[in-house]
Amino acid sequence: MIIDAHAHLSNTEYGNIELYQKLMSEIGIDQVVAVPGAMLDVRKMTEYITGRAKPDNPVPDNQYIEKACHENKNIHGFICINPHDKDVEQQLEKGKKQGFKGLKLSPLSHQFSFSSKGITSLASLCGDYDFPFYTHVVYSPGASTAKFIQLAKKFPKTKFIIGHMGFGPADQEALEAAKSLDNFFLETSTGNFLHIQESVKKVGSSKVIFGSEYPLSHPGIELEKIMKLNITDREREDIVSGNIKQLLKI
Repeated sequence: MIIDAHAHLSNTEYGNIELYQKLMSEIGIDQVVAVPGAMLDVRKMTEYITGRAKPDNPVPDNQYIEKACHENKNIHGFICINPHDKDVEQQLEKGKKQGFKGLKLSPLSHQFSFSSKGITSLASLCGDYDFPFYTHVVYSPGASTAKFIQLAKKFPKTKFIIGHMGFGPADQEALEAAKSLDNFFLETSTGNFLHIQESVKKVGSSKVIFGSEYPLSHPGIELEKIMKLNITDREREDIVSGNIKQLLKI
């Protein structure tokens, strides 16, 4: 079984569910963890990272993901919440009732600090709900790898997934956190081959999770990196399905 643990779906010409489902069929992906896309137009991602552009639509389209999940049993949704909202706990509770299975945050879209009140409330509640807490990090003091690790240490009951294996091509802080913290996991999308290989060697296959970052990257290309790793079949199975299945209890 192959599960893509991180794909952005949106009602756009470049990232809609129909396009992704076609790729699932072509590549042999069985299930996917979907999060709202199109808050940023990924076709011009460099402009957001460098600060030359602001989010096109910072309000996440959770309804699009909810609908996709209800219509397709092989799609599992993570709700995206802006931590600056005053009702974050109510949003997460509603998301749980709607069938979402985890939380996705977007520091590029919402420009928050991992030490903010909204974030700590969400992290605590994710532990109560057994929701994985997924986010990428950015080159910013408030939303850095170090700050995210501090959050993971503060809430050991919550499972934290760092997107793209952290910041930059080879984030050693994220790697060390995955090695030392039981509740900290590395998601592979857009990660480079050598760093993924070294991460499996140093922290074990149980801490590494395959994701594609669709539509910015092609699921087949991201999966090929995992297939080329010099690891055992059991380790590969952990990465492409076993670990996320365990976290989501599916």
